[in-house]
Amino acid sequence: MNTCDTTQAPLQKFLAAGAIGGAVGGLVFGMMMAMMGMLGMIASMAGSSSALVGFAIHMVISVIFGVIGGALLSATPSCMGKTMAFGMAFGIVLWVVGPLLAMPMMMGMPLFAIDEASMMSLMGHIIFGAVTFVVARLIVSRTAAGK
Repeated sequence: MNTCDTTQAPLQKFLAAGAIGGAVGGLVFGMMMAMMGMLGMIASMAGSSSALVGFAIHMVISVIFGVIGGALLSATPSCMGKTMAFGMAFGIVLWVVGPLLAMPMMMGMPLFAIDEASMMSLMGHIIFGAVTFVVARLIVSRTAAGK
């Protein structure tokens, strides 16, 4: 039976696992963004239209948010269902703060614009959060158990 307790590991282990989880989640979300043609929009935050620049920016942001997710993960129960739920909620928060608020402010666009593209972005952020938290949890659990 899987108990839902807090994994005992040093914070730096959670931060490192979060960075790796963020990179994996970023790769998954980045592939989705590439298929939807969204990487150019990310690149425009740096004055570029290159999908490669957009992907690089996206991956840096993904690792940073992965580290933040790892810190949050250190205080959440270790069962996988709750880990995934927390990750999905984290993704929703990132979606509101990023594409609905920060990016529009940076680019002079309307705030909180909900359309088909933003709903696809929501799904990507939910998947990013779930993948990031699950990968980080697996890393911490395996390393804490000495596997």
